Amino acid sequence: MSESLEAVLRHHGVVPVVEIVDAATAIGLGRALVAAGLPIVEVTYRTDAAEESIRRLRAEVPELIVGAGTVLDPSTARSATAAGAHFLVSPGYNPAVVAEARDAGVGIVPGAVTPSEIERAREAGFTLLKFFPATASGGIPMVSALAGPYRDVSFMPTGGIRPDTLADWLAVPAVAACGGTWIAPRDDIAAGRFDEIADRARAAAGTRLPATTHNSDHSQR
Repeated sequence: MSESLEAVLRHHGVVPVVEIVDAATAIGLGRALVAAGLPIVEVTYRTDAAEESIRRLRAEVPELIVGAGTVLDPSTARSATAAGAHFLVSPGYNPAVVAEARDAGVGIVPGAVTPSEIERAREAGFTLLKFFPATASGGIPMVSALAGPYRDVSFMPTGGIRPDTLADWLAVPAVAACGGTWIAPRDDIAAGRFDEIADRARAAAGTRLPATTHNSDHSQR
């Protein structure tokens, strides 16, 4: 990616977060997202098919920006980067995972939901952070409150966000993008219901982040 990771996320506003149980379905999913105008995905390492799915998406759907999610340890980070993931996402801040991403030259969005966690990430040079589980951790009021003292931090909330609340989340200047678990549910991917997935992706892509004056320089060092 020639743009910064945050710029890419802010452009799209929502990232489909998916679980793929059969790598053979990955291509259909990727093509559906591209056709719907939402050419970005986070393939979570919650199934054994994650690495091969990322590999196939990179090879067969070059227009798609492919992230790897649920990266909990260095071995998973190595798997994702070897498969060609453009970026990594982790629910928390793990220095060993961060080190692997940096060694591979791949962007990473580590997680933080408390002031102490945010300060730990900021100290390491990260100001683009995952906020998970978003709704259970206080939702929009919590993110808005954290944005007060941490004016240089942007968040990618994931977990509990729905189509009818997406616009409210994106109206928060500190929110770079939202993780969209509803766009491509596991069962729909497995069943090949790509037209339905494309419809949801198209609707999500129509929800754009309004222009903001959020003060940040979010290099993911």
